[in-house]
Amino acid sequence: MEQEASSSIFAQGPEGSTEEKKSEEIGSRWRNLQKIRQKKQQILLLPMSRKLQKLAVYSKCQGSSCDCIGWKRPERSEVPFSPGFEDRCKCEHTLESHISHLRAKTEETINWLLGMVVDVDNMYTAMSRQENPETKKVYLYFYKVLRNCVLTLEKPVVEGPVGQPPFEKPSIHKAVTNLLLYKYSHIGQELKTMYEMVKILFHCLNTWDFPTPSSQKNIINPEEAKLYTIEYTRWLVFCEIPKFCDSLPHYETTQVFGKRLLRAVFKYIRKQMMDQFHKERDTMTFERKIMLLNNFPPFLNQLEEEIYSPNSPIWDPEFKAQPITFPLDSRGMNRGASSSKKGEFEKLTGGPVDKDGFTTVTVASGKTIRSSEGTPREAKRKKLAQDEAFEDITTEAVNQIMNVIDDPNYMSSTDMVFSEHPAPTDEAPKLEEKNGVIQLHLIGNNLTQPVSKQVMLWFIGLKNVFSHQLPRMPAEYITLLLFDPKHRTIALIKDNQPIGGICFRPFFTQGFTEIVFCALISREQIKGYGTHMMNHLKDYHVSKGIYHCLTYADKEAIGYFERQGFSDHIKLSPSVYQGYIKEYEAATLMHCELNPKIIYTQATSVLQRQKKFIKQLIYQQQRLVSKVHPGITFFKDGVKSIPIESIPGLEETGYKPATRVTRGQHLEESQDVDTLTNMLKTVLTAVKSHQSSAPFRQPVSKAEVPDYYDHIKYPMDLKTMTERLKSKYYVSRRLFIADMMRIFTNCKIYNAPETLYYECAVTLQQYFQTKMKELGLWDK
Repeated sequence: MEQEASSSIFAQGPEGSTEEKKSEEIGSRWRNLQKIRQKKQQILLLPMSRKLQKLAVYSKCQGSSCDCIGWKRPERSEVPFSPGFEDRCKCEHTLESHISHLRAKTEETINWLLGMVVDVDNMYTAMSRQENPETKKVYLYFYKVLRNCVLTLEKPVVEGPVGQPPFEKPSIHKAVTNLLLYKYSHIGQELKTMYEMVKILFHCLNTWDFPTPSSQKNIINPEEAKLYTIEYTRWLVFCEIPKFCDSLPHYETTQVFGKRLLRAVFKYIRKQMMDQFHKERDTMTFERKIMLLNNFPPFLNQLEEEIYSPNSPIWDPEFKAQPITFPLDSRGMNRGASSSKKGEFEKLTGGPVDKDGFTTVTVASGKTIRSSEGTPREAKRKKLAQDEAFEDITTEAVNQIMNVIDDPNYMSSTDMVFSEHPAPTDEAPKLEEKNGVIQLHLIGNNLTQPVSKQVMLWFIGLKNVFSHQLPRMPAEYITLLLFDPKHRTIALIKDNQPIGGICFRPFFTQGFTEIVFCALISREQIKGYGTHMMNHLKDYHVSKGIYHCLTYADKEAIGYFERQGFSDHIKLSPSVYQGYIKEYEAATLMHCELNPKIIYTQATSVLQRQKKFIKQLIYQQQRLVSKVHPGITFFKDGVKSIPIESIPGLEETGYKPATRVTRGQHLEESQDVDTLTNMLKTVLTAVKSHQSSAPFRQPVSKAEVPDYYDHIKYPMDLKTMTERLKSKYYVSRRLFIADMMRIFTNCKIYNAPETLYYECAVTLQQYFQTKMKELGLWDK
């Protein structure tokens, strides 16, 4: 019987195919899958005798002491031939001898075996057409597995060094879902569009072909190439081959793979997707074109940032969606938050953190959220504060100064050093908010849930405020934006009436927000309310992960926005905001970049407290220095010299006696630069020869790692150090050590601890220190 085979979906053409050829390959793969399914359906409709004849080709002869594993005609002929059960095989036994053990099997078992037979044929065809040797080995392995399973009537089991799925947690599916919760959980109706885009991404990752390791151009590091080869083999075994060979267990790529595979193939898949979308743009509906060509690229940008970020929370196996939190003035009074009804507003103020570290706020949907101040952002702030603590001030000294400045009767004697300034502009509004004189609420219209009467009254009041203070804006235009569900407004309420507000629209996919209207009624101006509203707006956006604010300001408002940290120097790329932000004539586009380390509603209080601390520290130091010590009298006793540190009062000024001069220090102070250069050259040559130095031998390419220089402001590499050494730049060993340590520090900042790069940095740093110590150049 002739072996039947269909075209394999793994028939790969030469590398460097054009877009048209790529599209043809995708279409051809889909057609081949359809042919395979049709062939299996046709076989299942055959009569039982014909089914047994097909199985005989792959079944072991039941004759005694016969080793034949498949019925074959003694002589081949070009004429079609349908064997009978009495026809003899090459082993001289009849066809019946090859299928006698199958007679008692159920039709379901026979159909299952026939499905494996079709898969064996397809695997043989795929193997013969595959040019890549590593991939060909995988096909050969499965060909043998399936062939043996037909003989033994057993289900195929995949065993080997590649392991079993899932291979990494969290999976791609879980991580991208985490991204939606982490970055986009508060965008209302737009979230539906985000889910559509995520479904498209998952479909492409689950159905498209990945590049073979030999053709993967984004991987140049040998270790990365080795890891990708393993991931590619796993993908081939558990996800790709089972698509056309359904006798094998099939897994979705996005469910069993995680960060490693996605990092390796994301840029490749992204380019393929966008090329395909642009090619099909003329056949798309208008809505789909907007989604795929306008909204999809920013989403992919955000995803790419989280994929290659060394500490993105979406890859945390214990990830939990963080509730919305609002930075609060730690000295405020907790007025309590009662349970709300549908359509109520979100209050931007609140009390101090209770003993459990929580505070409660009410959100617009009517749900009460108990949100922790101990969010990752707050924890990061605390860690940074600890890292940046002054090492030369003891804890006891800090506590003593804090007790002094916290005294209600505290008065500093250093006004001549730090002159007193008026109270911060937002100090009075903060006190009024604390006492309940004013309130700030985040309000917005909603098309799916009822909005309370109170909120609607505030909307109407704010419309009047904006219309009166912004006379050049048409009232209809103000109403349109103010009541738009995509816009939100911080309302400043006094005596239950809105006296001012800031209307804005956040663009979560783009990472910025647009301030549309900002106004305060005339009688309440110059009281700090404008600064207080803006600080709440900044804290709100930092809590949402948005660090850029844009607005068009007319010439009367430019001064206000400049005082709030805005500038006409736009740091964002125009491609980020053009087409999103509304443009106005005779107005200046202004930008403010937010710092996630700052709680803006507390900034002035913190600065004031820091100022008091420094003033008291200087005052205490002055008292020590200005102390009158007794004169030196031991010269009268005939003593000709004394240690300099024994002079009374010298140590109180901060003087420290010189330490033992080491060989390294002697070289550092030496004028013989050539000697030092030769010694440093020995160390640098050894470091460059070390196997862990590969990632650091050349500067990081911006084309390969686009965001590297956004995170690393002072790059360094071994090539640059070699050039500096040749130019006699290193006149001191400390300059050399500083540059070398910068290489390791940059690597640890940009890469996660579990990465190969981070491990190389640790290993090479230890080796560098060892070589420096061997030459006596290390005294730390």
